[in-house]
Parts: sequence; structure tokens; C-alpha cells
Amino acid sequence: MPNRHLLDPIPHFAVHPERITILHSAREYRELLLNAIKQATKRIYIVALYLENDEAGREILATIYQAKQDNPDLDIAICVDWHRAQRGLIGAEKSTGNARLYQEFAKQYDLSIPVYGVPVRNREVFGVLHLKGLIIDNTVIYSGASLNNIYLHHQERYRFDRYHIIEHKPLADSMMHFIRNNMIADPAVHNLNDTNLPSTKDIKPLIRQFRATLSKARYHIQNESVSEDQVAITPLVGIGKRRNQLNSKIIALLSNATHEIYLCTPYFNLPRAVIREITRAIKRGVQVHIIVGDKTASDFYIAPDQPFKAIGGLPYLYELNLRKFARTNKAHTASGRLAIHLWKHNDNSYHLKGLWVDRKAMLLTGNNVNPRAWALDLENGLLIQDPKQLLEDKFTAEFDNIFKHTEQIRSYKQLETVRHYPEKIQKLIRRVLRTRADRLLKRIL
Repeated sequence: MPNRHLLDPIPHFAVHPERITILHSAREYRELLLNAIKQATKRIYIVALYLENDEAGREILATIYQAKQDNPDLDIAICVDWHRAQRGLIGAEKSTGNARLYQEFAKQYDLSIPVYGVPVRNREVFGVLHLKGLIIDNTVIYSGASLNNIYLHHQERYRFDRYHIIEHKPLADSMMHFIRNNMIADPAVHNLNDTNLPSTKDIKPLIRQFRATLSKARYHIQNESVSEDQVAITPLVGIGKRRNQLNSKIIALLSNATHEIYLCTPYFNLPRAVIREITRAIKRGVQVHIIVGDKTASDFYIAPDQPFKAIGGLPYLYELNLRKFARTNKAHTASGRLAIHLWKHNDNSYHLKGLWVDRKAMLLTGNNVNPRAWALDLENGLLIQDPKQLLEDKFTAEFDNIFKHTEQIRSYKQLETVRHYPEKIQKLIRRVLRTRADRLLKRIL
């Protein structure tokens, strides 16, 4: 009998809970991803902010090429951000970026596996490809992780993320068709294997039109009837401030919460609309959990004994944001109505995103829930509606695993102030605050 108590009547796919798996570590994710690629029989669609020119990135790319050699009929496409693929790491020396790796592989093999550069904006600082979801045969592998050593725990350190596997052909088809029809087919998108690529300036008008097209794009969903033993899953996409389907759903989830909210974000820089809904939720008696990385668990963090770079000031700005928020809500943090959990595990880093509301609705997303994600980047997410709480045990186990390395902040005084920071960071922060540059930084970083 169809379930008449879905939280939202939007179109959705009907999925049995046993077809949904949640992994708890980066190493598990790497092993699953490599095995899935090796065993693929029909298609491999990889979408990531970047596929890095390091040991893990080369391992992934080599495994994909081997799969194509073993099965020439495999439909394979890789999509990465156009700008990110053509530069080195932030703070590193100038380089040709990861595109060189793709070109070397293309020359080395007799077969062709395209790696498409997707330009969301004319400049990286104003928008990147932040879409998530890997499609291998009829399985969607959804994680916020990009593909490199630290995200895949290839060496000693790891970057902690969330890892969800959903086996459902119609959902996989829908996400693949979006990649194929709304991204790859656009004239602004180019194969980075080509050594004679146009400059960003050359394709500037195409990029502008591409972004306008993306703002109207949606996943095609053939609405499926959901039985009592199934959950509903809806893929969502969003770009820009206006008519952003994903942003609207985040606000709706927060505003409709009645008992409990879990919000994960790696950088505490919430949009005003989100702050407003969280505040309203607390006032109406909702228990709010915010899980955020300690400043030392940020991927921008630079230890005091390492050479100073301005980008290393970002984790401290985020901590100041968090301290201000905790101070404003000090009565709620003291009572436990607002529970702020700081994640820290040795020198590893934290990259978790997503929402779990009333244990009945989950949003899996790469959206950082910050002003940049809200207005600049191309984002997506999977809304899971589970009114019968069929997935509660799986998500409880996931959050128990997350909480293993967290400390709850019961007072804003537990968080450091500028005077506690290293001297060079103090000077940088004070200069940023004095010139009000933090307002701009919070919007674009």
C-alpha cells in the first residue's frame, strides 16, 4: 500500500533500505570504489571537484583505464572542475595542474577516456563544479570526497567524509543523464585530454550561457510509488541564489523540524537564512546538533611550525565565527538545547556535510552550507524521506562513528580568541577585521 505520510510530495524514487549502504571510513570508501570500477560492466561516470595527480589519483585513473581495456564497451566519462584541473594546490608553486596527468594517460594508452573540464564560472573564486555522485553500473556512490591521497586515506593521514552507496537503476540513470545531457553536451565543457585547450577567456560567453542553462536544470525523475517498506529518494540540484532547489530544501527541512536536527559542515560560516532557521528551531524546542571540524582539522590548517601562508588564516576565521555563534546562543549551549560538537582526530581533517532531521529525513550533499555554496558553486544532494524510520539504525551507526572523535562545546569560552593565536595569524586576522575583508572572504571561501 502506498505510504501516505511522506514528508514532501515532490517526485521521488522508491528504494528498499537494504539497497542502501553507509561506509564509515575513507579506507573502506577507497576499497569499495576500486572494486566497483574493476567489476563494472556497463558504465562508469565519475564526478569530482578534482582527480589529483598523486598516488591515489593515479591509482583510480589507472584502474579506470584497465577496466576499459578489459571491457572496451564500457561507457566511461570523468568530470572535474575546469579551473581546479589546470592549477596546482592553493599555496603551492605554479604548475599545469592535474590536466597534465590526464593528458599523459591519454597518450600512454591506445583507448580514449575523456576527462571533461566543467567551467561553472569564468573564475574559480566565483564558482566551481561541486556536484557529487559517482555512477557505476546501477549504483550511485555518493560522497563529498574528491579523489586524492588524503580523501582516500592512501597514506598516513585521511580527510573524513561521508560515504553512501545506493543501488537503484532509475536513480543512477537520472544522475547519469544529468551529467551527460546538462554538462558534457554543453559547448563550454572541454575534454582536458586535449593538449590544445582554449583559454578561459576564449570561452567566456559560452561559460556565461552554460551557467544560465544550469540554473534551470533539474534531474529527470519518473515518480515511483513508495510502499511501506521503502524510502523515497529525490536528487536535487542548485546553483546561484535564485530558484535554487537545493537551498530551498535545506531551509524547508530546518523550518519543518519538530524534534531534532543534525547538521554537519566542515567550515562554520552558515548563511544568514540558515542561522535564522536554526535559531527558530531552538526556540520552538528542537534539539539542534551542529558537528563541525576543530580548526586544526580544517584542510586549510597550517601548523605553527610550518611556513606561514595567508590561506592558513581561514580556520581561525571560522573558529571566530563559531565562538560568536556560541556566545550569542550561550544559554542554549549551556542547557544542551544547542549541542556544538567539535571533531578532531590526531592530524587528520574533517569534511562532513549534510542534514538529518527528526530521524525521518536525510539530506546527503556536498553542500558546505556556507555563502559560497549558497550562491556560487554548482551543488547537488539526495533527499531521503524515511517516515517509517527504516534507515534509523544505519544513520545512528554512522553518527555514532562520527561522534567518536568529537568534543561537545558547552561554553563559548572553550573556543580560543585572537590573542591565543600564533603571532602571524593574530596580525593577519586583525588586518582582515580592520579592513572588513572578512565580509568578502566569508562570501567566496
